[in-house]
Amino acid sequence: MKIAIPCVQDKLSLHFGHCAYFTFITVDDTTRSIVDETREDAPPHEPGLLPAWVKERDASLVICGGMGQRAQQLFNSQGIEVLVGAPSDVPRVIVQSYLNGKLETGVNGCDH
Repeated sequence: MKIAIPCVQDKLSLHFGHCAYFTFITVDDTTRSIVDETREDAPPHEPGLLPAWVKERDASLVICGGMGQRAQQLFNSQGIEVLVGAPSDVPRVIVQSYLNGKLETGVNGCDH
């Protein structure tokens, strides 16, 4: 499994559309452990562009702070699950918490 985390200043960006780059973390599904981490600058923020871009990088899950409903629908249409309400923390810490079943999420900080 590959997980995409929108980031700014080495932490999860609370507003999806304002991220500077994405951290992609590859997880071994059998051992539920992190096996690789890469970083890619985000493409220009254009409606509908990011879901296909993330899909091209083989991610199946996006963990973010806030994301609008339309964006969530676009990701879902690409077969990508979206988890909103994650805290602004280091991507590796967020993913490890998710893998351990301990990631605490709050409200979606995006209402558009």
